[in-house]
Amino acid sequence: MKPAGYIGLILIVIGIVALAYGGFSYTKREKIIDAGPLQVSADKEHTVPLPPILGALALAGGIVLVIVGNKK
Repeated sequence: MKPAGYIGLILIVIGIVALAYGGFSYTKREKIIDAGPLQVSADKEHTVPLPPILGALALAGGIVLVIVGNKK
């Protein structure tokens, strides 16, 4: 398989994950108070949405690359 086929497989996996989950979230620790030895921090969760069209485009592009990568 050519490198285009491998990239296509990666895009297919990314597209399926993007369509299945719709985004991802992460937690970031932020300092609230920093006064000498006294430090107060809070964990804030941030969500990054992935639009379904992005997953569909990655999936379609991956399929095309796999087909092109397998042609001899």
